[in-house]
Amino acid sequence: MATLKELATLTGFSQATISRVLNNDPTMSVSDTTRAAIFEAAGELHYKTSNRTRKPRGAHKNPLRFAVAEMLTPAEQLGDPYFLFLKNFAEQQCIDRGAEVCHLRAEGNGYRLDTPLQVDGVLAIGIFSEEQVERLSYFSRNLVFLDSAPDETRFDSVVLNFRIGVELALDHLRALGHSEIGFIGPDRKLDYKKRPAPEVRRQHFIKYMEEHHLFHPEFVFETPMDAGIARATLLHEIQAGHTLPTALLAANEETAIGAVGALRAAGLQVPQDISVISFNDTARSELTDPPLTSVSTHAEDMSAAAIEMLARRAEYMRRSPNRPAMLPFKIVVPPTLIERQSVAAPCR
Repeated sequence: MATLKELATLTGFSQATISRVLNNDPTMSVSDTTRAAIFEAAGELHYKTSNRTRKPRGAHKNPLRFAVAEMLTPAEQLGDPYFLFLKNFAEQQCIDRGAEVCHLRAEGNGYRLDTPLQVDGVLAIGIFSEEQVERLSYFSRNLVFLDSAPDETRFDSVVLNFRIGVELALDHLRALGHSEIGFIGPDRKLDYKKRPAPEVRRQHFIKYMEEHHLFHPEFVFETPMDAGIARATLLHEIQAGHTLPTALLAANEETAIGAVGALRAAGLQVPQDISVISFNDTARSELTDPPLTSVSTHAEDMSAAAIEMLARRAEYMRRSPNRPAMLPFKIVVPPTLIERQSVAAPCR
């Protein structure tokens, strides 16, 4: 577990600065470089302090070489660091197994590889359109998707079971005595093929609450997955006299942090007045104020599984270049609930 003190030592920034950045303090203005350095350090410490024992492999005469393609630009990742953590974990897994890493940069309607050398596979992080998928496949037949599954008949993929995550969160809140439970997040989001579609966490939330005869549409707060917008949206609803539930399930970490900020600005305390559960559980969740109870997507394990699939197929292709392609596999990761200090029994 990373601490603010360790982050301060690693980055050179004060604990107060780091805390305000991680909690998305709207009164603080820092550069993208500073924000990125803090997020990168948090992920690095999380990786190093993991309970797993890692033995970096020695140098290879002919190492595997993998290219990484990302859905978000570096600037966009600062607005949703989850994908930054996925990328960093994946790259560290490559280093641990002695593989080389290069990058595919978006350029016009296509991609440009930042090395003249051939690659043994491509890791695509996030969601990509059908056209983008085809352009990525030009670089290698060994194409693995992390956090999406645009074509299960052709490519390996690693995704999360969102239904289980939502159910874990809501079961936990109900066990504590909550019945007035709300959701904060978007109504629609892009699907695995980058097409507008209903947001899956919200859909699972509504279905669960309806099945248990607990659904109240007035407790669903619509906002993009952006901490600043989520904060402003919820604060506006509170100031307008909107009735609040006793607990909120947030669509992602950014939304949860924004919700906590709005509640604090309105003079409410988390979890004494209202509980908040987040989704994703990156290294950031344990460092926020209060530390967030969160549905863990096991980002490190998802990245490790994707790299293992990439390496397995790459080694097969090197050994048997003329044999038929391996059957594509899809790994669906079950999330778990990590309990911290943002949830308590209802006070009313």
